[in-house]
Amino acid sequence: MTDATALSGAYRTLLDVIGKVEPRICQAIRDELTDQRASLKLIASENYASLPVLATMGTWLSDKYAEGTIGHRFYAGCQNVDVVESVAAEHARELFGAEYAYAQPHSGIDANLTAYWAILAHHIETPALTEFGSRNVSELSEADWETLRARFGSQRLLGMSLDAGGHLTHGFRPNVSGKMFHQRSYGTNPTTGLLDYDALAAQAAEFKPLVIVAGYSAYPRRIDFAKMREIADSVGAVLMVDMAHFAGLVAGKVFTGNENPVPFAQVVTTTTHKSLRGPRGGLVLATKDYAGDVDRGCPMVLGGPLSHIMAAKAVALAEARTEAFRDYAHRVVDNARALAEGLLKRGGTLVTGGTDNHIVLLDVSSFGLTGRQAESALLDSGIVTNRNSVPNDPNGAWYTSGIRLGTPALTSRGFTTSDMDEVAAMITDVLKKTTPTTTKDGKPGKAKYELAQEVADGSKDRAAKLLDLHPLYPGLTL
Repeated sequence: MTDATALSGAYRTLLDVIGKVEPRICQAIRDELTDQRASLKLIASENYASLPVLATMGTWLSDKYAEGTIGHRFYAGCQNVDVVESVAAEHARELFGAEYAYAQPHSGIDANLTAYWAILAHHIETPALTEFGSRNVSELSEADWETLRARFGSQRLLGMSLDAGGHLTHGFRPNVSGKMFHQRSYGTNPTTGLLDYDALAAQAAEFKPLVIVAGYSAYPRRIDFAKMREIADSVGAVLMVDMAHFAGLVAGKVFTGNENPVPFAQVVTTTTHKSLRGPRGGLVLATKDYAGDVDRGCPMVLGGPLSHIMAAKAVALAEARTEAFRDYAHRVVDNARALAEGLLKRGGTLVTGGTDNHIVLLDVSSFGLTGRQAESALLDSGIVTNRNSVPNDPNGAWYTSGIRLGTPALTSRGFTTSDMDEVAAMITDVLKKTTPTTTKDGKPGKAKYELAQEVADGSKDRAAKLLDLHPLYPGLTL
């Protein structure tokens, strides 16, 4: 009997209980499973957690406050939470070969904030900031932030730009990471779209940052972390790597040697969902030198840890230590390459010309569309993606010129390389038959479009045939 079959009755009972209290929430939960089962999920940051992981989240561990660290809590009665957090950290250390692991962050952004403050605390003597202590961060003006940065020694951060594939938390000015530091961004080669390590080294030598952040949200290639550490060492910087997107590929031994950030970075952050296929949450890995500083994530950045989520992290990390997960991780990359090749041979334009990780970044301007138009037309057709900027994007970060595609979720469902070629055919067929509409003054619009209903319905029918071959949570009946 499968896990899904065994849990079907439990889930039905659970939903009945929820429905008696708030039927709208019960229905939304049912509808979400129906929607996920009926669509091709190609959002690179999403996946399907296993039923054991999902079941672990819905437990009474949620009821316990446990601020502090293992064995040093600010609440009594935390002995079971200590076990949970210890097991999660143990699995993380063993899985990634890290000296230290911190399992408390609630998200990837929390993990990054914990890492930044830990690095600042480790390298500078933080002055008392009493005049700002009673004010909400959102109430601080740019002048206030400039005062704070000055008191922190005007520390500098160098991270990948958004349009090159970086993340908001890598120093984007409106994000708190761009306010904590004097920041600059590095991009990619304007011709190839690839990281230019020589240009990055020259930029680091001129800027002299305290922190260099490596990692990405929408860069379809691998990174040489040995080179990144060499650049960081050359200017006395700390190398921090955000591997939230590709942690599953590190765990699954797809990224090894110089492509594995853990041996080279002093601090590594990640989410536990995405390619790791766990609950929504974060981790911080670090060398022993930074352990004490990272351990102050609570109360520095975090409040009470989510004990039920830490438990689910432990279960997911245990799953990631299996041979089955390593096979899965390799198939994720195989499927991404098949998707990229399928798009290219049908006339698609890809940033960097392809992929060697789990991400495919399609420039839809060759179809005469904006990213927003392409995203919406594909959603109408049963294909879930997200619009994304491309390097030097003329349409900006809202409308964009690209869509980001990822293979972790469909690979979890059992999709093969031949299935991904069919998905590529479906994507290009829809985009070729989508027509942008003009505004009232006759100018090209950036949001609205026209797509014949029979085209959208035909795509949904093709999607349904593929999805029927690879059911989501087979055996789970509600």
